[in-house]
Amino acid sequence: MNKSEDRRKYEWYRHHAWAGLGILSVFLAINYFISIPYLISLIFVFILSVYIIVSLTLTYKYSVSLPSEEIEKIELKKGMEKELLKIEKKRIKAELKAKKKGKNN
Repeated sequence: MNKSEDRRKYEWYRHHAWAGLGILSVFLAINYFISIPYLISLIFVFILSVYIIVSLTLTYKYSVSLPSEEIEKIELKKGMEKELLKIEKKRIKAELKAKKKGKNN
């Protein structure tokens, strides 16, 4: 298999893992308000749990298709955003301090 095929499978299984979690959440919410027989609930939750675990396992298996460069870029971007927020916060504090000092004089 090539990288694009692995990437496609990664996206597919990731989508199904999230979909399974969403369906499970909706089912549990409905089960909270509407009484569903215990055996039916147990079977449904068990099947969905297996579905989610299989999807997560296959998502992990195909995650090797993600280039490490892309992951590094994402992490670097997050780090840069944090630094920019820190700089902006310091600038705002300095402006407020200057305004306060100007009012006191």
